[in-house]
Amino acid sequence: MDAAPPLPPPAIEQPAPRQVSYGVVSGRAAPGATRVIVSTGGRVVGARWIRAGSKRGRRFWLRVPLPMGDVNVRVTTLAHDGTGSSSVVRDVFSLPAAAQPRFVRSREDPVLKRSISPLVRGYSGTGAYYVQSLTTGGGAAWNARARFPAASTLKLAIAVTALAGHSGIPARGSYVGGLFDRMITVSDDEAANLVEVWMAGSTSAGSARVNAMMRSIGLVDSIMYGGYEVRTPSAHIPVRVDEQPYWGVGKYTTAWDMTQLWRAIWLASGNRGPLRKAQPGFTPADARYLLWLLAHVRDQRKLDTSLRDRPGISVLHKAGWISDARHDTGLVFWRGGVFVAGVMTWRSWGVGLSSDRLAGRVASLAYKRFHALRG
Repeated sequence: MDAAPPLPPPAIEQPAPRQVSYGVVSGRAAPGATRVIVSTGGRVVGARWIRAGSKRGRRFWLRVPLPMGDVNVRVTTLAHDGTGSSSVVRDVFSLPAAAQPRFVRSREDPVLKRSISPLVRGYSGTGAYYVQSLTTGGGAAWNARARFPAASTLKLAIAVTALAGHSGIPARGSYVGGLFDRMITVSDDEAANLVEVWMAGSTSAGSARVNAMMRSIGLVDSIMYGGYEVRTPSAHIPVRVDEQPYWGVGKYTTAWDMTQLWRAIWLASGNRGPLRKAQPGFTPADARYLLWLLAHVRDQRKLDTSLRDRPGISVLHKAGWISDARHDTGLVFWRGGVFVAGVMTWRSWGVGLSSDRLAGRVASLAYKRFHALRG
């Protein structure tokens, strides 16, 4: 009697390579498969029985507890006789299921404000911050509408605009994929300019598209002003201008605008939020890819000054700095959820490591508060 043909490997939809994952595993099993098993690092993290499918096979969906950080995910399907086959998804950055994108109502947290605002007001220059738990809605802000020189923070907006106009995620090793890697992970100015030229023909036209994208989701206090110089929803957390630095003409942004852009990217990774409505070309896969890149930023410590060493915490961030301005904005993921943070500083006689330490202190205090509230 002839042996049964081997079971073809499953086709995996999520997670995908070079994307973040909130623990969802989905795809299609071959006809004859009756069980799906998910493992990572040699450890089984989830399993499910499925009915043997038709000629096209059977779809499956399950949520599994992946360890936070870079993982490879193996999905195995088995037939009723125990034979099976596997598919492996590499280069996945796992985030906690508690941080799955969803809407929450924002509200001011007086305790958080009392702990952070004096710290930022006391900076020897001009500072600003905005922090909010995207899991519970509580947060605080000071001077969050003041405009600062944007520096490299707006490379995040360039990436969103370019992905919204690009069909699919840039392939690994491709020209555009290489530009994205350089622009985000090492904040390369030339790569940012080339992305603008690629998407619109020139840096000025690219900047116009970036500004239009920002306006389309209600962010009106940011301007992408040409290229970089290459050298060889209604807030219930009060946001206003308390101290406006006077620094001249050029790219500018605010702590409020940048944190809301981060929130919009995070929501889009779950097919929600203003970017999915205003920029339908920016798909959930685009958002998960961009977050994956941001999880691999190579930069000295800022928001993650102390949090990076704590187990079970991942900081995705994009900084910006010039001689008189230094900022960091991003998302902090932990087992209890996620919060967004933005800290901006300006000083006419120059900024330095004190700005990085301030960002780290703000993020640490926010984590301490949100962790305590989640119990």
